[in-house]
Amino acid sequence: MKLDVIKLDGKKAGSVDLGEDIFGLEPRADILHRVVRWQRNNAQAGTHKVKTRSEVSYSTKKIYRQKGTGGARHGARSAPIFRGGGVYKGPVVRSHGHELTKKFRKLGLKHALSAKMAAGELVVIDELKSAGKTGALAKQVKDLGWKRALIIDGAEVNADFAKAARNIEGLDVLPTMGANVYDILKRDTLVITKAGVEALEARLK
Repeated sequence: MKLDVIKLDGKKAGSVDLGEDIFGLEPRADILHRVVRWQRNNAQAGTHKVKTRSEVSYSTKKIYRQKGTGGARHGARSAPIFRGGGVYKGPVVRSHGHELTKKFRKLGLKHALSAKMAAGELVVIDELKSAGKTGALAKQVKDLGWKRALIIDGAEVNADFAKAARNIEGLDVLPTMGANVYDILKRDTLVITKAGVEALEARLK
């Protein structure tokens, strides 16, 4: 499938052939959901923690005699039933991540790219060139109509462009190896350079 290539100033710069096996799939929500869930779970810190009855600061002295009180039998104030006692089966520090095969992760990325292509939200740009000025780049982005965009470059992002784009709200720039399903779906427009298209096709074949 062919797609027009543009420059940052909006002018046409030829066209590019996109592989049907990467950009022409029928997007499946179940595959995208599983990959996004895997990404977000791996990113979760899992540092939540409460104290159990063995960790709270309380005396271990028996609070009253065993028999004759007419109440329940208790051995310590640290029991979960008392205020200030330990928490029963509360959260502990752990990893929320789970496994997902490389083959499935690669398939998820293909479906994310295909979803953007099918929705008409994929733009191929010739190359990223900038004088390193945020104001000039912000004007170009506004003229192109990119409000929430992810830009994927080749193996490395142009340093001047990355510097200029760093402070523009709603604009993310990633190298090819940083391309992922969550960031692609999160933004309204996906912009890929010609070098990025070649690198993505090499990565996903």
